[in-house]
Amino acid sequence: MEPLHLDTIRQSYDAVAADYARFVKDPAELDPMSRAVLAAFAELVTSADLGPTADVGCGPGKVTAYLSGLGVSAFGVDLSPRMVGLARAAYPDLRFEVGSMTALESGDDGLGGILAFYSTHHLPPEALPAAFAEFHRTLAPGGHLLLVTRVGDDGHQRRTYGYGGDPAPFDSYRLPADRIAELLERAGFVVTDRTLQAPEAGAKRPVAGFLAHKPEAAASPK
Repeated sequence: MEPLHLDTIRQSYDAVAADYARFVKDPAELDPMSRAVLAAFAELVTSADLGPTADVGCGPGKVTAYLSGLGVSAFGVDLSPRMVGLARAAYPDLRFEVGSMTALESGDDGLGGILAFYSTHHLPPEALPAAFAEFHRTLAPGGHLLLVTRVGDDGHQRRTYGYGGDPAPFDSYRLPADRIAELLERAGFVVTDRTLQAPEAGAKRPVAGFLAHKPEAAASPK
C-alpha cells in the first residue's frame, strides 16, 4: 500500500501543475552557483558515461531539458501525472515517466546519474533512508548523485495553498545539512562536495547541494 504522504504530494502537484510550470524559473535564469552545480554534475555524468540520468521529481521537465542541453542523456520521473503530461508536451523529444523516487523502475546499477533538485524536501525525514537506498540501488558503481534542497533545523512547514493560490496541502521538511550528508553516507554514498548558499530574497532557508557517488566497489549501507 502506498504511503499517505506520496498520495498527498501527487494530488497537490496535480492541482497546481499548470501554475507551477509558469511559476518555476527556467534553469538558465537561476543564480550562478545553481547553474555551476548543475554544470559540474552534467560534466561528471557525461564523462563517466555509465548510463542515463534520472531527474527525480522532475515537475514540468525544465531541469531535465536543461541537462539534456548540456549533453546528458536525461529523463524525468514525477509522481504527478499532470506534471508529466506538461513535461511531455513541452519537451516531446525527451522521456518522462510517472513514478516515485522511492520505487524507481530502473534496474539495479542501471543509471549513470540521479538528480534530485528541490524534490526530496516533501518526504518525511523517516522516509529519506528508503529513498536514498533506492538511489544507491539504481546507480551504477561510479555513478553520480546531485541532491539540492533547502535546509534548516528540523523545521516542518505545512501550507494549504498552491502556487496559484488554489487549495493544495504541501509539507516541507528542512533538515540540517550534516544530517542529510550522514543519511547519504549511511546509504552507501561517498559525498564528494557540499555547497551552502544563503537564502535568496524572499526565502527563509539556505540551500544545500550535495554531490555524491556510488563507489566502484559499492560500499554496503551502514
